[in-house]
Amino acid sequence: MKRTILIIEDEKPAARRLQRMLEKEGYQNSSITHSVSESVKWLQNHPEPGFILADIRLPDGLSFEIFEKLNINTPVIFTTAYDKYAIQAFKLNSIDYLLKPVKQSELHFALQQLNRQKHFYHHKIQNLIQQIQNRNDYKTRFSVRYGTHLQSIPVEEICCFYSADKITYILTRKAEEYIYEASLEKIENQINPKEFFRVNRQFIIRFNTIKDIISYSNSRLKIILNNPKPLEIIVARERVKNFKKWLEQ
Repeated sequence: MKRTILIIEDEKPAARRLQRMLEKEGYQNSSITHSVSESVKWLQNHPEPGFILADIRLPDGLSFEIFEKLNINTPVIFTTAYDKYAIQAFKLNSIDYLLKPVKQSELHFALQQLNRQKHFYHHKIQNLIQQIQNRNDYKTRFSVRYGTHLQSIPVEEICCFYSADKITYILTRKAEEYIYEASLEKIENQINPKEFFRVNRQFIIRFNTIKDIISYSNSRLKIILNNPKPLEIIVARERVKNFKKWLEQ
C-alpha cells in the first residue's frame, strides 16, 4: 500500500487543487493540514507520509517550524511565493520548490526529482530554516501611484490591506487609500507574519492598529481598527483559532 501524502496548505481551495493535481500524477491517498500546529499533531499521530507538499507561510508561522519540532526524514517539496533570493537558497540546499501558483508540469518534474533523490535529509532542512530565519527581507515600504506621482508608504503607516472588486488597496492610519498593483496573496508573502494577519479573503490587518475585538455570530470575531474609515472586518471561522494564537505571539 502506498503511503499517504501530506499536503500542508492554509488556503482550502489551493489545498484541494493540489490534491487533484497529485491524483493526476497517480497519488490517490492524501491528507490536508492547514497550519503548523495541525501538521505537527497529524505527524505525531500518523505513520510517516510518503512525502510532504508544504506551503511556507502558514497562519501560525513558517512550515519550517514543523521540522524544528519533529525529527522526521520525510521528503519535502515546498511551495512558495518567495522572491528570487529565497528561491536561490532552496536551490543551494537541494530542496525542491514550486513557485505559486503551482503548475501541473512543474509538479510532475518535482515528483520525478523526488523519486530520483529518494530523501531530503533533516540537516538540510535545518540549514534552510536557519538561512531563511536569518534573513530580514520583509518589505518596509510600498510604492504606490497617486495621480501622476509616485509615493512610498512605510509599513508603519499601514493600517491594513484589503481587496474589493478585484482591486487591492492600502489603507493608512490616516484613512488614506491607495490602489496597489498586487494581490493579497503576493502581499502576504512580503510582510512580517508577526505584524500582519490575513483574517479572511478580503483583509490583511496590522496588529498594532486593532482597536477592539468583538464576539460575532457563528463563532467568528469582529475586528474594529483604530482608523477613521468604517470597515466591516470579520475573522473567518476557520481562521479564528490561529488568529488567537497570533495575538499571543
